[in-house]
Amino acid sequence: MADSKSATLRLEDKEIELPIYSPTAGPDVLDIRKLYAQGGVFTYDPGFTSTASCDSTITFIDGDKGELLHRGYPIDQLAEKSHYLEVCYLLLYGELPTGEQLEEFENLVTNHTMLHDQMTYFFRGFRRDAHPMAILVGVVGAMSAFYHDSTDISDPHQREVASIRLIAKMPTIAAWAYKYHIGQPFVYPRNDLDYASNFLRMCFAVPAEEYEVNPILARAMDRIFTLHADHEQNASTSTVRLASSSGANPFACIAAGIACLWGPAHGGANQACLEMLEEIGSVDRIPEYIARAKDKSDPFRLMGFGHRVYKNFDPRATVMKQSADEVLELLGVENNPKLQVAKALEKQALDDPYFAEKKLFPNVDFYSGIILEAMGFPTSMFTPIFALSRTVGWISQWKEQLEDPHHKIGRPRQLYQGDTTRDYIDVEKR
Repeated sequence: MADSKSATLRLEDKEIELPIYSPTAGPDVLDIRKLYAQGGVFTYDPGFTSTASCDSTITFIDGDKGELLHRGYPIDQLAEKSHYLEVCYLLLYGELPTGEQLEEFENLVTNHTMLHDQMTYFFRGFRRDAHPMAILVGVVGAMSAFYHDSTDISDPHQREVASIRLIAKMPTIAAWAYKYHIGQPFVYPRNDLDYASNFLRMCFAVPAEEYEVNPILARAMDRIFTLHADHEQNASTSTVRLASSSGANPFACIAAGIACLWGPAHGGANQACLEMLEEIGSVDRIPEYIARAKDKSDPFRLMGFGHRVYKNFDPRATVMKQSADEVLELLGVENNPKLQVAKALEKQALDDPYFAEKKLFPNVDFYSGIILEAMGFPTSMFTPIFALSRTVGWISQWKEQLEDPHHKIGRPRQLYQGDTTRDYIDVEKR
């Protein structure tokens, strides 16, 4: 990060030099850290969409090019050639593992998937109709009450233990939240299954019969995990970093990220997509909704098309489409009207010049929603699966922040528009 360049800000009778840093990729960055001290002013940036809150080496996004890199590796290559736990290792430690390192890491995660037995009582404290995300927020936050030996953030060993525990136990917590939500008994993890297969079994197996995980479904699930593993400084990741900046324990920080992800504007995109398909209802109504999507005066928007960050195409969508095609070929769409609508909508939208011109291509949420629906997950489980996938990204960002010598507690400023000083008036005189 070089600062050989600078910009000059003229502020009344002052001139303030602002260093300019050039990243390894992406636009240059103005350093405004001394702006208030030297000029007595703040910047105004609602949503922080033009502000870099940290420097990072984990994930890079170029929305104009449709590029997503993890530690420099393109997401499409990782999703096609790698698998989730290998990507976890890459995000956590910065390099792809050797065969020996990968085996050791996989064994470590696999042997930590069990939950403390007393946590089963914690689950049962929720109402029977509790939303799985409510359970996820509560249980992950409560891990700090069960795992006291990994809450000291100043101890590198404890940070490492907490990281492994969160990655390993999150599938069990999410699957148990689902089981509790539908009134079925908990299914315990098995050490002879891979990460994705274990999660599917814990969600769909019942004690009354054997459950065999289909490898196509396990591969599709693994890709969903991989494609959602990290996405730079989004709202939930920024929340994790902000919570961490106060010195909060790792379980509290990840619970804060989960709470932020719960918001429909962030983690609910694939659920919104399925709800839209349900609203359309049948294939013969698609032209009506496409016409509405083109009508600027109509508030209706096609969910699952286009992306706030990616201005051309979502690089994750191509791989996810392949998985969606494989899953639908395996499971079929004949008895599922929503999936019939999804396939027909995809085709008609891709064939329509309007959507091509506006670059409104199906994104990762469109295809992940289709896959999860086909597998049999209710929409209430879509965001918990997103949270499970993103846990490694949150942890990687959390660890990076704690190791940053420049990190300090987050303290955004404000543009105050309220009343100035007023004298208190006694209640009988008001």
